[in-house]
Amino acid sequence: MSFEYFQELATDLEKLFTTEKGYDVIIYAGENENIKEFHAHSNILSTRSQYFCTAFSNEWAEKKDGKFIFKKPNVSPQLFKLILRFIYCGKIDLKMLQGSEVLKLLIVVDELNIQSLVSCIQKYLIKHQDEFLQQNPMGILETIYQHEEFTDLWNHCFEKICEEPQILFDSNKFISLKAPVLNLLLKRDDLNLDEIFIWNSLLKWGLAQNPSISQNPTKWSKDDITIMKRTLHGFVPLIRFYHISPEDFLDKVYPLKKLLPKDLVNNLLTLHITPNKKQNINDIQPPRQSKFIYDSTLIEHQHFAIFSSWIDKKNDSHYSKKNIPYNFNLLYRASRDGNTPAAFHAKCDNKGATIVVVKVKNSEQIVGGYNPLRWDSSNTSKSTYDSFLFLFTDRKDTKTAKVGYSNGDQNSIRNYPVYGPMFGGACDLIHYQNDNWYCNRTTSISYPTINLQTYLDNPFNVEDYEVFQVIRK
Repeated sequence: MSFEYFQELATDLEKLFTTEKGYDVIIYAGENENIKEFHAHSNILSTRSQYFCTAFSNEWAEKKDGKFIFKKPNVSPQLFKLILRFIYCGKIDLKMLQGSEVLKLLIVVDELNIQSLVSCIQKYLIKHQDEFLQQNPMGILETIYQHEEFTDLWNHCFEKICEEPQILFDSNKFISLKAPVLNLLLKRDDLNLDEIFIWNSLLKWGLAQNPSISQNPTKWSKDDITIMKRTLHGFVPLIRFYHISPEDFLDKVYPLKKLLPKDLVNNLLTLHITPNKKQNINDIQPPRQSKFIYDSTLIEHQHFAIFSSWIDKKNDSHYSKKNIPYNFNLLYRASRDGNTPAAFHAKCDNKGATIVVVKVKNSEQIVGGYNPLRWDSSNTSKSTYDSFLFLFTDRKDTKTAKVGYSNGDQNSIRNYPVYGPMFGGACDLIHYQNDNWYCNRTTSISYPTINLQTYLDNPFNVEDYEVFQVIRK
């Protein structure tokens, strides 16, 4: 019969760490005024840390009066004490540390080659320090990119960046990115940007690395072209040129063909001249695709995060794209299913809560409304305080969002088989027929805090509209 007393063993080793009896190692952590002396045992250190194992076997450490001496000026005494305690008894408490301190701890633990703790700290950062990671994911990446073991943290930071990459690409930070980090970023399948935008951004980055070269490519000399080609050599294969439109290829890629391999240029020309011809190309990468996909041709992932916040009446803060608490299932798309009230009711009646998203013709405006009840063909109206109308004056800029909730009157939601979606007793927003919509505010007002007629013609024409079933996860 065998017995296992792991907790008792851990407790005894923690006592040894505290009492320091029989120590043969002295470690000085910190520097200047912030320095502290720690005592340890070489057998335990070399067993638990590959760094110390190698140090003792190769006689890295100075020896004085029979004791090994280590100096770790790059580690604060507070962090080193946490590491040393873990080495002895496998216990560590990260709750009292700020996110930046946990990151420093991770780097030191990697240096000391304590792999189990590397994994533990990464998981802790991702689970409990998400706010810290969101503040500057690019800066964190540039701090850790040389550490091959930090794959979990890498992927987490890259996912944050790829969700909203324009925050980085449109900032001054982009042109100062280290080449290895840019390389890793451009390899991502989930980088949520148009490929032509990525190509233009890469050119901007290349020019920033060579400030003596003109910003105008038509003025480049042969030497300038050679320098730019050398600068971008490792990045050009990461651009997915086959997913750039013929117009953008002609205007923005072909004039810089000398930066690309000749066979790539020839293949792209063949593709755009004879698009229906089968291409004998084996290495075409798939188009980039966000990991967070909703079936909409009108709006992006961030819009659904905002809708979720409005549904839950979170007026002070919005959900992030990562923590959306609802699924939005496409029920109906006018251009696909038929732009008639009958087609709308056939697809959307009796499906519970829905949100209607409408693209205004010849503009970037998005308008719509949320029905927390259901659509039907009963020739009745219903009261609710939870429905709302919304408008994005520019769908590409979520800061232009406006929302107004129902005042709870009996006409908040109206169900008539001869009309499409109907919000409000005064037809605050209704689909009449085909691409004709109304936003009339001349009589009773069911949505008093938003007047769509201020922004839209009445009636106004629509390019397309979609209806999504809203289901809490």
